[in-house]
Amino acid sequence: MAALSRGSRKKRVGVVISDKMDKTIVVQVERSVMHSVYKKVMRVYTKLKAHDQNGEAKIGDTVEIIETKPLSKTKRWRLCKIVKTVR
Repeated sequence: MAALSRGSRKKRVGVVISDKMDKTIVVQVERSVMHSVYKKVMRVYTKLKAHDQNGEAKIGDTVEIIETKPLSKTKRWRLCKIVKTVR
């Protein structure tokens, strides 16, 4: 990744895997990483908690999240937009 300029925020696209919490969604983000020894490209998944103020996102939706200040102990992202819905 290129060096980020001052004031820019990270954006990630992922799939909602849980919406059971109040105003919070869990988003699974996929990235590709090359294995250091075997040089095989692997998929690495990360689960991030994001703030969803209106409860718009549902399980299976593809969403874009943006980095923000810490909102709770584990929540450092917020919902930017819903890219694709599964309905």
